[in-house]
Amino acid sequence: MPSGYDQDYYTWAIEQAEHLRARRLDMLDVDNLAEEVESLGRSEHRELSSRLAVIIGHLLTLQVQTTRTEANERSWRVTVRAQRARLTRLLDRAPGLKNPNAMADALENAWIDGYALAVRETGLPEAMFPQALPYRLDQLLDGAYWP
Repeated sequence: MPSGYDQDYYTWAIEQAEHLRARRLDMLDVDNLAEEVESLGRSEHRELSSRLAVIIGHLLTLQVQTTRTEANERSWRVTVRAQRARLTRLLDRAPGLKNPNAMADALENAWIDGYALAVRETGLPEAMFPQALPYRLDQLLDGAYWP
């Protein structure tokens, strides 16, 4: 069966959904459909890493930035609170992300990105920052935790 996947993704997706709803399994583009379903899972994992990275980056900034204004500190805290809330909703919606392997991988990526974010935002030398993730997962998620 020729697939419109490469030519017209939108139409292909609508047709695949129609085939699924009508239980016309023989009409499905199984290989591309499987790839798209896997992609959805990877997207959730990227969101987990991204939200953790912002939290880590702003906590690091709060921890090392000594010359900060009240407005800057307030802004970083607002961002951390918002990311924590969104992260909690994500983990409630996709509890499989709490899997230790998935979480460890997400934290590893988040540390790299969060560290880079803090260094970039502060303009401070890397030597001023911890060389390993200084926060536990429970601290990253805890709305009452601040370094």
